[in-house]
Amino acid sequence: MTDNTQALENLPDDVAAQAFRRLVRHLQQRHDAQNIDLMGLSGFCRNCLADWIRDAGADLSKDEARALIHGMPMAEWKAKYQSEATAEQIEKMNASVAINQELR
Repeated sequence: MTDNTQALENLPDDVAAQAFRRLVRHLQQRHDAQNIDLMGLSGFCRNCLADWIRDAGADLSKDEARALIHGMPMAEWKAKYQSEATAEQIEKMNASVAINQELR
């Protein structure tokens, strides 16, 4: 493990949980930050966070986890806030996902 990875692993769970909840609340308020843009820039989005909490052991269905992260049911969020993806956004997302694959 690198020093930075070790420092992250040594972070107390309560501190990490507070930071995670703050991130989720932030994303729940920033509807202008589209999932496809998040994927294109960082390789993860709200849906990834929902998957990760399930991977970590949350006893939630996929829909329940996504509602938790989005702050409302996914279908409602999509209807209210999701815009049609452009070809450029899709291209950036695909390139970012490819980087994720390289990092595994």
